[in-house]
Amino acid sequence: MIILINIVTVLLTIAAMEAFSWFIHKHLFHGPLWFIHKTHHQERHGWLELNDVFSLGFAALSMWLMWQGHQNLNTGFWIGVGISVYGFIYFIFHDWFIHNRFKAFKTKNSYLLSIRRAHKIHHKSTEKNPSEEFGLLVASKKYFKR
Repeated sequence: MIILINIVTVLLTIAAMEAFSWFIHKHLFHGPLWFIHKTHHQERHGWLELNDVFSLGFAALSMWLMWQGHQNLNTGFWIGVGISVYGFIYFIFHDWFIHNRFKAFKTKNSYLLSIRRAHKIHHKSTEKNPSEEFGLLVASKKYFKR
């Protein structure tokens, strides 16, 4: 039973991270933290950008939670694992598949293509506003239509 609880904790954390990421992306990154996030909406002149500090912050939180709970594998440990898994998904989806930080992989998967389409719309503007589609794994239905 404990294994099931741990798996559910990780999955709920991933879902919560998507909701939390959408919220902070819309209200903080395209708000008071735009001075950092704007580097993500500009042409990149190297492999890293200032915006990557946000990923480092989430990675630090994840590692701290896992370290704090590693001896008895408490709930905090599994929340840290969920944040870490979300970070890995973010890296694969966002940095590799959408922004081609490595050679992009090809797909005909309609879900992946729709997410890519929505993200490209988000990056259409290089300004703080207007902007739309702030999520990573969830996009409006209109992007799922060809």
